[in-house]
Amino acid sequence: MKIAICDDCRQDALRLKALLNGNHDAVLYSGAKQLLEDVKGRGKRYGLYLIDIYMDTVSGIELAGQLREEVEDAAICFISTSDAFYREAYDLYAVQYLIKPVKQEDLDCLLERLSRHMEKEKENSLWFRWRGQAGAIPYGKILYVSSREHTIFIHCRDGRIQECTGKLSEMAGQICGDVFSRCHQSFIVNMYQVDRMNGNELIVHGQRVPVSRRYLAGIRKRYREILFDETS
Repeated sequence: MKIAICDDCRQDALRLKALLNGNHDAVLYSGAKQLLEDVKGRGKRYGLYLIDIYMDTVSGIELAGQLREEVEDAAICFISTSDAFYREAYDLYAVQYLIKPVKQEDLDCLLERLSRHMEKEKENSLWFRWRGQAGAIPYGKILYVSSREHTIFIHCRDGRIQECTGKLSEMAGQICGDVFSRCHQSFIVNMYQVDRMNGNELIVHGQRVPVSRRYLAGIRKRYREILFDETS
């Protein structure tokens, strides 16, 4: 797992890195500015962000808020000498709050829990290939998939559109079921991301996705099932 350690006390940062026992790829940051430059400016991503709360210039709480805006599902763990910021950590959906000096067993427990979550997420991800590279996107991040001129486009919640090679019919066979449904010759939609159904269109986060006559009855049925389940 790639881990970012952000602490302006180098001794504490090195101690945290040592607790990882060389089993993870850890990068040290001495402050918020450097980490944000990598995440926002260079697009770097980490499986876990270990952030000290008491830092000069920008606090760990402020840093976490900016990270959350950039990386919606960032796994953030606060490190502090005090438990005074539990409420703020809760509001920022922190995965853990550890008190200094961090204990080996507490860090190991956190890493094991995150590893299990990542393994489960891999099982519920759409795998793709593009220009010789393989990748995966969790189902929950996908709005819909479209196909045009022999290229597949995966439309994500954060606005990203990932191109990939393959046939939409083969992808439909791979992912269609509880979460995804084929709604058109050129579209597969994540039914849990649908805002509403409007005639022969689905409104997905403000975007219009067509439903062809061939798939209309099945889409209506699945939409009602999800709508009833979520409102019951």
